[in-house]
Amino acid sequence: MRRWLFTTLALVMLTGMLAGCGERGATDSGGTSGAGTAGSAAADFSQTDADLFTDRDYETDYGEDGSILIQLNGSSAAASSDSVRISGTTVTITEDATHIISGTLDDGMIIVNAPDTAKLQLVLNGVDIHSETSAALYILEADKVFVTLADGTENTLSNGGTFTAIDDNNIDAVIFSKQDLTLNGSGSLTITSPAGHGIVSKDDLVVTGGTYRLTSASHGLDANDSIRITGETAITVDAGKDGIHAENDEDASLGFVYISDGDLEIEAEGDGISAGAYMQIQGGTMTVLAGGGSENGTKESSDSWGGFRGGGRPGQSSTAADDSSTSMKGLKAAGDMLISDGSFAIDSADDSVHSNASIFVNGGVFEIASGDDAFHADETLTVTAGTIQITESYEGLEALHVYVQGGDISLVASDDGLNAAGGTDSSGTAGGRDGMFAGGPGGGGGMSSSSNGSITISGGTLYIHASGDGIDANGSLTISGGYTVVVGPTQGDTATLDYDTSAVITGGTFIGTGASGMAQTFSDSEQGVISVSVGNQSAGTAITLTDRSGTPLITYTPELSFQVVILSSPDLVPGETYTITVGSASGEFEAA
Repeated sequence: MRRWLFTTLALVMLTGMLAGCGERGATDSGGTSGAGTAGSAAADFSQTDADLFTDRDYETDYGEDGSILIQLNGSSAAASSDSVRISGTTVTITEDATHIISGTLDDGMIIVNAPDTAKLQLVLNGVDIHSETSAALYILEADKVFVTLADGTENTLSNGGTFTAIDDNNIDAVIFSKQDLTLNGSGSLTITSPAGHGIVSKDDLVVTGGTYRLTSASHGLDANDSIRITGETAITVDAGKDGIHAENDEDASLGFVYISDGDLEIEAEGDGISAGAYMQIQGGTMTVLAGGGSENGTKESSDSWGGFRGGGRPGQSSTAADDSSTSMKGLKAAGDMLISDGSFAIDSADDSVHSNASIFVNGGVFEIASGDDAFHADETLTVTAGTIQITESYEGLEALHVYVQGGDISLVASDDGLNAAGGTDSSGTAGGRDGMFAGGPGGGGGMSSSSNGSITISGGTLYIHASGDGIDANGSLTISGGYTVVVGPTQGDTATLDYDTSAVITGGTFIGTGASGMAQTFSDSEQGVISVSVGNQSAGTAITLTDRSGTPLITYTPELSFQVVILSSPDLVPGETYTITVGSASGEFEAA
């Protein structure tokens, strides 16, 4: 049975009492320490821009010589080639050539119905096409179509609010393509779709340049096979569903999202960017507001202090999640997610960065406010580099296995800061010390712990401001490097550290403060650990650890009130005596 390890060794001072303990925590027998190593679940992310974009995707040159000119005249149109069939305000393109389109259609559409080997270019040279009941641009047949926004031009495509079938295809977007579609150029395109999607490709959708403003009742950009974005591209989306959505119901390897550059600003009632397969982000700037933002996330009552004793997660009962609710995540992938670089400002009602598999963060700058988890992976979450600032979250970093190997992370969580849970969103309420208690506010029995999670910190800088447990490992915790600070509350059944099987520190600096009632310290260490009960200390009370010569080794001033202090660093030697000063009180303690 685990022992709670903060005995009281009284040392009376003029200003109060300081108490401490030099013992280590006991380790449960029979538990497992978690499985896997960092990156063991990684997908093959070897692909680059060279693999995913062709030279033709970037090609924007064209000339009138040799091109087919199409002039739109409100209620009519004219073309310089008989290969363009015109019926009233319906313009059908049938030839593999460059087509330069200018003018206005009050209620009409452009249809591409060319040979299936055709790779043709459409140049939008200042067009305004409105289709009251269908797509403004419908690509029915071709091998691939390149839509180029002419330099300096403003182009507008819109739908009137209904989509009436004109063939066997379910046309439901202002640009609807059955084939591969590339958008490029340096002009601008505004799309308004009050009844459907903005742009749809039933194959690959590629964007390598241009400025796009999309307003849609459904998804902004939607593709079956993939969405690939790079270059000097600016996309603004206001979507009634997902901002960017890729999904393939028939092939699990397709429906991926790849972004290596561009400026994306997304406001979505659903997910900001959603991939039915994997997601790879190599760069770019992304601003995402999903589901109205973190203020729309369901908040826990402050009486439950983060859902302890069966309190549950935001938006969920204590027994099951509501699977019918709309997903309102910032970045979401059903498969693995790799983020190597980029700038991200994400405000989401649900998880800000989410994977049903594993997430790998190898760089980037993140500013996150989440109504649920800031980062959540069902399997493995690995952070090797990057700057992550989480101003609001239910739990900061959550996965079955959490690896912090580098980076600069600062997080605020209304429940646990780091949580190694059972793998799914709702699992954050079970396991660890949280699963050991029955009853409590609202009644209900305790949940059993799976004890198969793990948290490993080997590098980086990590600051945790948690209203629940600072680090909650439903399994094992290992710290071998880095600089970790945990600031926890004194209310509720919370602890600086909460683990099932073991908590081992072999390197790095750890500073932790919080409540004393359920406190645990490290179960084993290769460097000195000092765990001290200090009574009730107010926020802003300074903590200083000095060696025998009076040299300060650790100094910190917690932002929250605290009752315990846990300190460890490579400078602390087991068996040596150190002085801890808390406010104006001080005492000598032996490092365990």
